[in-house]
Amino acid sequence: MDEFIDYSEQEQVRREKLVALQEAGNDPFGQIKYDVSHRSAEIKENFASLENENVSIAGRIMSRRIMGKAAFCDIQDSQGRIQVYIRKDAVGEEAFSAFNTYDIGDIMGLSGSVFKTKMDEVSVRANNIVLLAKSLQVPPEKFHGLKDQDLRYRRRYVDLIVNPEVKDVFVKRTAIIKAMREFLDNRNYLEVETPLLQTVSSGAGGSARPFNTHHNTLDLDMCLRIALELPLKRLIVGGFERVYELSRCFRNEGVSIRHYPEFTMLELYEAYTDYHGMMELTESMFREVAKKVLGTTTITYGEHEMDLGKPFERLTMVDAVKRYANVDFDAVENLEQAKELAKAHNIHVENWHSKGHILELFFDEYAEKNLIQPTFILDYPIEISYLTKKKPDNPEYTERFELFIGGREYANSYTELNDPVDQRQRFEYQNQMREAGDEEASAIDEDFILALEYGMPPTGGMGMGVDRFVMLLTNSASIRDVILFPTMKPV
Repeated sequence: MDEFIDYSEQEQVRREKLVALQEAGNDPFGQIKYDVSHRSAEIKENFASLENENVSIAGRIMSRRIMGKAAFCDIQDSQGRIQVYIRKDAVGEEAFSAFNTYDIGDIMGLSGSVFKTKMDEVSVRANNIVLLAKSLQVPPEKFHGLKDQDLRYRRRYVDLIVNPEVKDVFVKRTAIIKAMREFLDNRNYLEVETPLLQTVSSGAGGSARPFNTHHNTLDLDMCLRIALELPLKRLIVGGFERVYELSRCFRNEGVSIRHYPEFTMLELYEAYTDYHGMMELTESMFREVAKKVLGTTTITYGEHEMDLGKPFERLTMVDAVKRYANVDFDAVENLEQAKELAKAHNIHVENWHSKGHILELFFDEYAEKNLIQPTFILDYPIEISYLTKKKPDNPEYTERFELFIGGREYANSYTELNDPVDQRQRFEYQNQMREAGDEEASAIDEDFILALEYGMPPTGGMGMGVDRFVMLLTNSASIRDVILFPTMKPV
């Protein structure tokens, strides 16, 4: 059935080898299982107790050197690589001859005794070998590896084979997520699951475009959730006091090194606290997770070194703009003055932008990039915080913070708005913004307002992008470096 496929010369040779094996009754894909007793790192770390002991290992052939009646090969398993020494008189002439036909990339199993070579390298002296799977594709060349970034994302399985450091990132990702869960579990938070499919796109501060779909059986337009927020707050209404969800969200927006349409979010909500309580929790979690996973609170990201062990700075958005743009929005009395300031600073303003929107534009342009050490930016304008309580002493602003590290935002938190009348007015304002041209503004969620009418206690909430946090702790340049299988446009 392959006769019309144009294989490369090397690929064709590999297929011919497979056919020859199968015709001889040695089909490598016929192996049902292989009992593995040890992995590479385990053998190296425990050499003193395993020397001369018999072990059984399996993995991918990454290199081989045949020297007459003996051969060396490097086997790569889930923990790393280990050298194997194969002699004809130890494994038998038939097996040794078969090994001569093995290719780089083939998966083999072997048993033998642990020893050290004259070069002091921990190795396994094989007494039995078996081919477990034939690699029909030619792996990337040893010294150049898989360098094409686009190809690495498309063929992550090859990336993991030839670039061991990539596997380390994803092992660390799992450790980070586990540590986050342990931190919250130890604070008596309950992990829950809420629907991915929703009938109303809301949450996330009203600033995201959803993926829309249709439920055929119910004949119902639906969308993939952009945030975890509103279902979790319904649970606070229902009597849970501490809940969190760590799961996927989806936003139909652009792709960049920091943004991706399918991403992992953590959101948590706690009754009877506010955004100050959330600041303490967020700071403690970042510090403790870094310490547990990395063994230190001092991290390097790009060209910057950040210390998560020191108290995080706290700065209002107005003060940040004053510090980095030398513009005092406390002195801005109306929208026209704000627009004039924007024009003078070459900041583009849309017709529907308010004074609060323009303050945010100044912050984005001048302040954000300068927030290298961990900094909480507090007290966001009400226009961009439609699910957040107003500050009692200054109702133009809300009890909201975002955490910035290395010039990037990592967490977003509110003292949650629990007044159903005020919440309806905020939703209606979002509708006005949508009609004025803001395509990302949220629709009114009537059921959420109904839930608030039953009464939600004072509550603090926090959401954070898990992928970005993993990027930070693994010094990864792009969000696609920490997502195993990023969606790619078909070639």
